[in-house]
Amino acid sequence: MYIALISIIIFICVLLVLVVLAQNPKGGGLSSQFGGSTSQLMGVKRTGDLLEKLTWGFAIALVVLTLATHMIGNTGDGAVRSVNEERARQSQMPAAPAGALPGAATDTTAAIPGAGEIPAMVDTATQE
Repeated sequence: MYIALISIIIFICVLLVLVVLAQNPKGGGLSSQFGGSTSQLMGVKRTGDLLEKLTWGFAIALVVLTLATHMIGNTGDGAVRSVNEERARQSQMPAAPAGALPGAATDTTAAIPGAGEIPAMVDTATQE
């Protein structure tokens, strides 16, 4: 189901690109290619209206299918599809105690200094 939704999304993206490229930014578009004028002729609407409706329809379908793909992809079984999610889960895991890892030595170079070891702050902006 997931693969089918992704395939439909790709197909809609291609159709959306084609519809957008068929439009003319100045209002001519396909209707000017076939000799149509901007007025209605015998009750037939302009081609630009159809292209605009198709653009909106494809865009809305793309958003809906993308959200559906996300909902189907979140099955809650613990499978991770994203590299970022995997890294976030690894960073939330508690660290192993220092003695638990074989060959691990205690590193004291990153220890927090005491209050007496911190030098006094000097304000260089007021100093002449």
